[in-house]
Amino acid sequence: MEQRRANTTGMRGDAASSEGHELRVGPAGWAYKDWSGVVYPSPRPKGFHEATFLAQFFDTIEINTSFYRPLRIEQAEQWIERVIANPRFMFTAKLWQRFTHGSRVSPNDEREVRTGFDVLMKERRLGAVLVQFPFAFHRTRETMTHLTALLRRFAQYPLVVEFRHASWNAPETLALLRDYRTGFCNIDQPIIGRSLEPSAEVTSEIGYVRLHGRRYDTWFTNSKPSTPGAVSGAGEAGRRRSLAPQNGSRNANSAAQNDMVAVPAFERYNYLYSETELRPWAARVLAVNAAAKSTYVVTNNHYLGKGVVNALQLISILTGAKLAIPEPLRERYPQLNEIANQPPEAPTLFPVG
Repeated sequence: MEQRRANTTGMRGDAASSEGHELRVGPAGWAYKDWSGVVYPSPRPKGFHEATFLAQFFDTIEINTSFYRPLRIEQAEQWIERVIANPRFMFTAKLWQRFTHGSRVSPNDEREVRTGFDVLMKERRLGAVLVQFPFAFHRTRETMTHLTALLRRFAQYPLVVEFRHASWNAPETLALLRDYRTGFCNIDQPIIGRSLEPSAEVTSEIGYVRLHGRRYDTWFTNSKPSTPGAVSGAGEAGRRRSLAPQNGSRNANSAAQNDMVAVPAFERYNYLYSETELRPWAARVLAVNAAAKSTYVVTNNHYLGKGVVNALQLISILTGAKLAIPEPLRERYPQLNEIANQPPEAPTLFPVG
């Protein structure tokens, strides 16, 4: 497969990046069944690997599997080899949920986590380790102690912490992260009750931004296994506005969480940002990047490749450049033709652009 130059390689020399400030944008994860024929070609060519394919278009991917189980040595080694054609490529990886969502961990758990991360660190391919806490993790004396212990335990890694509850929006939080040279993850999520709102904080050499989508109707729901079939992305912004809490109900998230119903897991991330919604985040990204040495922007609205679409659009907004676009993706999302640097491979019925 012919390799294309990664889209963000030129970001160091333009308005999106100043000298000494590295900016990388990419999706969260790559192993999604619903990406077949949407992001990836179908059938896949011989020797095809998802990470190799994505590294043609992006300079980073956030590893999701490390949240569910520690990375194995052979996994980390294989993935490094898969992205070797892009010298700027850096992985970020989520810390095992046992440390952020569980109550007890063992020394063996820590050894397992370190094994895979150390392989990526040795080869200079690990840009950040994301310590992701759930909405239920509120700031208290006990949780501050727990957080501090985690930051000490994994201090040799480039840590970034993601909070989702607004109680962490406090000077004490930022001071703690600065003391431990740990990054703050700026997130976009549905603002329900005391959800943490958009920000542009930088507390270490690493800047980090994650976009989750704005599915107000499914954010606080129980998940059930995904089933085949797509939910249309048309009108998502309008549906978001109709479901968004009004000023008088911003603190009513308890009732929303207690009334949870089971929905397919992918529905939480079934959201496509409009360009109008992306532009304020592009401004925040530039602010973060100006204050950080390395900045990572991750799109987690992964269903049917929507995060890939929005990552490409963000890169185009930040650089002002036309980009290489995965051919299957532009067929499903024709709006990508507006930022494509090449016409479609197959002729279209109507003129493009």
